[in-house]
Amino acid sequence: MRCPYCSSEDSQVKDSRPAEDGTAIRRRRVCPNCGGRFTTFERVQLRELTVLKKTGRRVPFDRDKLMRSFEIALRKRPVDRERIERAVSGIVRRLESSGEQDVPSEQIGLMVIEALKALDDVAFVRYASVYRDFSGAEDFEKVIAELSAQINGDAGHERNG
Repeated sequence: MRCPYCSSEDSQVKDSRPAEDGTAIRRRRVCPNCGGRFTTFERVQLRELTVLKKTGRRVPFDRDKLMRSFEIALRKRPVDRERIERAVSGIVRRLESSGEQDVPSEQIGLMVIEALKALDDVAFVRYASVYRDFSGAEDFEKVIAELSAQINGDAGHERNG
């Protein structure tokens, strides 16, 4: 593993342990060249995923970008980091085990909305406002009404309009 400080090609593992929900290995490393210490994470990757953007462009799937989406939506919300990691890992596992290499960005967005709805209603509304491109207060009202209907067990009787 290349040292992030001096770019030396050699580094030594000083400590390894499971991280998150057991889906990764956390390794503490030290560079014998400059003495710099850093941490790496090792995860199983079942296949290389490519995200198909709405524009038709293809980009490599980036787990860190997915994590940032959750962190932005959940900023200043009382949700444990471990629950966020589990949600992200769950989405990645579902995508990798789907058998498809190319994944539409819309599919990922819907998975994020579903996960955020289970984690935190405020984060769900934040993310939905960007994902669904809200243009006014009525868009927020509609989503909040949907949430209220589900909370009250009245999800099957949504208003049209």
